[in-house]
Amino acid sequence: MGLSAPTAAAAPAAMQTVQLGQACTTADLGKRHPVIETTEVSPTITHFKGWYITEGTTGSQTISTNTQTSISVSVGFNGNVQGSFAVEALGSVGASLGLNVQVNYTSTSSESNTVSWNFFQPGYYGVYKGTRKVTGTYGSLNCNRVQRGDGEYALQWVKGPASGSYTTYTTIEEGAVRCQDDVPATSIMRKAQDLLDCGSATATAKHPAGPVPSAKAAKARHEAEKAAKAEKSVKAGRSPAPATQAALSCQPANKIHVPGRSLNWSAPLLSNDGIRLRVSTIFSNHFDYWYLCDVTENNGLIEATLRNWGNGKCATIPADIANQERAYLTTVTCGEDDLQRFYIYRDVPGSSKIGLQNKYTGSMMGHDRYADGQLIRQYSSGRQDGTGTYTLV
Repeated sequence: MGLSAPTAAAAPAAMQTVQLGQACTTADLGKRHPVIETTEVSPTITHFKGWYITEGTTGSQTISTNTQTSISVSVGFNGNVQGSFAVEALGSVGASLGLNVQVNYTSTSSESNTVSWNFFQPGYYGVYKGTRKVTGTYGSLNCNRVQRGDGEYALQWVKGPASGSYTTYTTIEEGAVRCQDDVPATSIMRKAQDLLDCGSATATAKHPAGPVPSAKAAKARHEAEKAAKAEKSVKAGRSPAPATQAALSCQPANKIHVPGRSLNWSAPLLSNDGIRLRVSTIFSNHFDYWYLCDVTENNGLIEATLRNWGNGKCATIPADIANQERAYLTTVTCGEDDLQRFYIYRDVPGSSKIGLQNKYTGSMMGHDRYADGQLIRQYSSGRQDGTGTYTLV
């Protein structure tokens, strides 16, 4: 018994070269990299059909199966795969396991449900498609200052606070298996054999060639319909409850400046606009000044709300686009909301360079290019050219 040619899957990416405790530079303050914490691999049947082959019906047949389980590739809270961080995370999973895993958004429900197989012997078969479902958790490595044993400070890759879970799967395998076939206990084929319910009356009964008249097929269809409906109804991002007005304890105002250049973060004049890079002038009306409010510090990492002096509102990622790569930063009424909280990664003392990360999305802040009017956006891995490093003036 052999397997048909597998469908293509993405090759595992190279293992992440950045390691915990390794030195980093100021250009890395606005970047992050995934670190895989746990992995679990489980054989899973995605499509299945019980099928009788009798004398005279052997040979090649094409059989339509029922969807048994639907697996969708996802990384993090948004139930999808967006941005370089997610792709890098899944590539690291594949490399660490030595498996080819999917690194882009896809679902096993998009697979064809037909299986073509050459049956050489009569018998009761389970015709299947299956894969290895890969799940686990990840964390992130961020560049931040740490105090060494000699009292001096240095920049190192540290374990960041943002973490989450992932799901992916390996190459789709298809085939047919009988109750009497001896197959490995942890194989996909064994999972299909278990679905045959080999000790049942259905398995041992005489039956014409064709599909098994079993309640399992109806149940599988029902479960597949539920999974398909659930997949369609899942929203790409979670929308937090509307923020309530917060009373903030704020430090003196600062400018968030592009290092060595003249543009600063400036709050929008219009409610439907975003925070942009602007030149400070006498007409800026303090829209380019930001308070750090409700500041906490844990293991050298600052967490704060950014409240604008000019409009009195707080920086946030809009909830309806928070799941999107390159979603823009804007200001809203200050409230108790993790979308309004930011981690601030700092350079060594004496330097005011920083990187900023949204607490809810885990993405780093940056801009597409240095130009007046450019929006400040979120990037899942940060800006790899170093433009996500700013100065807190």
